[in-house]
Amino acid sequence: MTVGEGSLAPVRWRGLPRGGTLLRVALVAALLGLAAAVLGTPSGCPPGTTPAAPGPSPSAGPTVGPSAAGPGSRGGALPLPDGAVGVPVRLAEPAALAVLRPGARVDLLVVPAGGAAGEAVLLAARALVLDVVGADTVDGSSALYLALRPEQAQRAVGLPEGSRFAVVVRG
Repeated sequence: MTVGEGSLAPVRWRGLPRGGTLLRVALVAALLGLAAAVLGTPSGCPPGTTPAAPGPSPSAGPTVGPSAAGPGSRGGALPLPDGAVGVPVRLAEPAALAVLRPGARVDLLVVPAGGAAGEAVLLAARALVLDVVGADTVDGSSALYLALRPEQAQRAVGLPEGSRFAVVVRG
């Protein structure tokens, strides 16, 4: 008896996946677990240490003023610390914004335009999140407002168009 498309005969597995296939299966399982943990976390919980994916959009220019509140804010924007500059950074990955709250500390990374994903450069360590605006939107109007030192802000806004930003949430 031959096994064909119309056959109800059982199909035998050749064995467990190996090498690259096993690695891909493990990464998919880890990402699904992370997504379930993020979606199941109550909104009042402080953020944990979670990497966020880089986005294709460049940051906007520095803001001026005592706070970085804006429309669509997730409540409680923090005031701008003395000596700091408020910088809105656009991340294309909405999941990255979903785990952030005002008061969190993040490392700001950038992959310059034309660079490979493994060429990320640290722009600012332990930057203070002032506000998260539009985390629920899909129209590209979402932004992460960070308090940076003036020289860090200058580096961030002086990057070429097409640079991709990422944040790593600190504990």
